[in-house]
Amino acid sequence: MSALQEKPYIKKRDDGSISMHEDTASQDDTVQKRNAKLANPLAHISHEQLLEDAKVFAETHGLEDLVLEFQKGALVAQDPSQFENLSQLDDEDKAIFRRELTHKWDQPYMLYYLVILCSMAAAVQGMDESVINGANLFFAPQFGIDVKTNSNNQWLLGLVNSAPYLCCAVLGCWLTDPLNRFLGRRGTVFLTALVSFLTCIWQGVTNSWQHLFVARFVLGLGIGPKSSTVPVYAAECAPPAIRGALVMMWQTWTAFGIMIGTVMDLAFYNVSDPPHITGLNWRLMLGSAGVPALIICLQVFFCPESPRWYISKGRYREAYNSLARLRHHPIQAARDLYYIHVLLEAEKGLIRNRNRFMELFTVPRNRRATLASFIVMFMQQFCGINAIAYYSSNIFSEANFNNLQALLASWGFGMINWIFAFPAIWTIDTFGRRNLLLTTFPLMAIFLLLAGFAFWIPDQKAQIGVVTLGIYLFSMAYSPGEGPVPFTYSAEAFPLYVRDIGMSFATAVLWFFNFVVALTFPRLIGAFKPQGAFGWFAGWNVIGFIAILLFVPETKALSLEELDQVFSVPSHTHAAYQLKALPHNIKKYIFRMNVPDMPPLYEHEGFIGEKTYGPGGLGHA
Repeated sequence: MSALQEKPYIKKRDDGSISMHEDTASQDDTVQKRNAKLANPLAHISHEQLLEDAKVFAETHGLEDLVLEFQKGALVAQDPSQFENLSQLDDEDKAIFRRELTHKWDQPYMLYYLVILCSMAAAVQGMDESVINGANLFFAPQFGIDVKTNSNNQWLLGLVNSAPYLCCAVLGCWLTDPLNRFLGRRGTVFLTALVSFLTCIWQGVTNSWQHLFVARFVLGLGIGPKSSTVPVYAAECAPPAIRGALVMMWQTWTAFGIMIGTVMDLAFYNVSDPPHITGLNWRLMLGSAGVPALIICLQVFFCPESPRWYISKGRYREAYNSLARLRHHPIQAARDLYYIHVLLEAEKGLIRNRNRFMELFTVPRNRRATLASFIVMFMQQFCGINAIAYYSSNIFSEANFNNLQALLASWGFGMINWIFAFPAIWTIDTFGRRNLLLTTFPLMAIFLLLAGFAFWIPDQKAQIGVVTLGIYLFSMAYSPGEGPVPFTYSAEAFPLYVRDIGMSFATAVLWFFNFVVALTFPRLIGAFKPQGAFGWFAGWNVIGFIAILLFVPETKALSLEELDQVFSVPSHTHAAYQLKALPHNIKKYIFRMNVPDMPPLYEHEGFIGEKTYGPGGLGHA
């Protein structure tokens, strides 16, 4: 167990409901009751009534031929862990659900096809972000904004590079909701990929820094909605047992795209200019990210649409057909469809005549989730990773690399960033989101200081080696922690009725501070020198560690109702407990001292595992 690891504890009452310590159980009673309606709306319905409800549902939604499947599915959805005790299921039915538990990665081809498509969309995102890294070395002097000749040009270079993220923050992310409402998940992915393809080509034919700024700003319309839509699309189509790992694929394959972007920079580095074309190499670098975006446009409509979106439009037969392509057996599709339906019906009652955006801040439970999501999203930018991702070629040039060596070193950074994201696929649901962050933030601070201080080494060869080592070690620490956790955490922290707007807020925070980092880093290097710039971000990593320790609770393996309980603990109560737990855990797990256990912040009697996630569809913690 980590020195800083915290295990969430939940206490079950005799009637099976969940409570916490008496001093926190009374907090936010109103919002708990409201959100508990969504925990499992089927929980207290008798089997006879549930069978009748499922029959009526199938007959009233054009699914009369599937009444038996929906009745069986509804019974399983009520309590997925008790299917062995249901007399209404025959041996074949039970074998299906048994295999679902024992072979969770045995999924239909179409589900994996959809996952590959979503992974490619993430790779497009990474390429859109990183191809500018190598292009910086060439378009800046061509357009008269060489940072080595004029300090004002440092701001202009930052402005051009950060243009997409400014668009994401002020416009792109907030288009997610209307685009998804009218076009669906597939339509939104298609449109944003098309925008990415066209703007990548547009960037390659620009003739001034102002023109390039406009093209990259419009690129943000492809990046912002896609970053919010693709993880949700994957989550809505995936079964709960592997949903967390599949949603994590977004960050993993974004890292892969960042690496491929540096590969494209290297591939086109030595391309010479033909007659009447200046800077063909950097133009091909920027245009290369459009190729996988075009492939997505051509492939996305071969995937099924999100069943949740079909249900929201009243198209139940099409929703069932989508799920039937994503599940092995009709009874699984019927179970998931019925459960998504009852969750959406419960959600409708909660969002009617309500200002959901304001309730992110006015409802205490939501406010704590908003604060925690803000912290992890903000720190993903201010930990320093994207300053390196966008400007590593410039940083390595400052360390006396030539341009080609700088791009090769940047490729190594991208490769490490991708490879070390894979461990989080297994640890994020075992070691935990919070523990990954608390373990990696101190390491990131140390490695940034190592890289920054190395610029004072007088021997050039030694300086190059230590700077590279520090940056690579920083990437190794970032990739399994602050890399995948923010999107996963933000996607599950909010209650259902504000989840869409909460995720839009979280991604807008991410892209706004991405814009700030991309805009200011060239000037930061100029004013602070690399030593000061790396020290600046190392300091923010220390601040991030403290903020996460005090205000970011653990969310792994908790159901929606349990998350409501966890986020109903007042912030000052959580912070005070963690301040006491920190020295205790250091003594126990680092110095191996024999100290008595602290009373847990939450109590747990009996293990609560994946079964608390519910049987299917979006809307489970």
